[in-house]
Amino acid sequence: MPVLKAIVTAAIGLHARPAAVFVRAVTATGLPVTISKDGRPGVDARSLLEVMTEDFACGCEVELAVAADALPDRFTLAEAENALEELRMVLESAAAA
Repeated sequence: MPVLKAIVTAAIGLHARPAAVFVRAVTATGLPVTISKDGRPGVDARSLLEVMTEDFACGCEVELAVAADALPDRFTLAEAENALEELRMVLESAAAA
């Protein structure tokens, strides 16, 4: 299972605009990405409502993942890992701030 840790840098966390930017980026990957924090179960990162409900605050470390059994056949493991790296950059960049 591809997993990557990231830090939320948006001053308001993943709420409103930063959450929408992130969710659009996740949806564009075509992968069933989950996002979690503090060892809690992941939520569907393609869902704006689920992402905003989890309260990912500024500075919190999150875990982005794609379950191996949920990886669509058209994707390789390396492609999933690259997609997670791109999502990490979105969370840690000014685009989501």
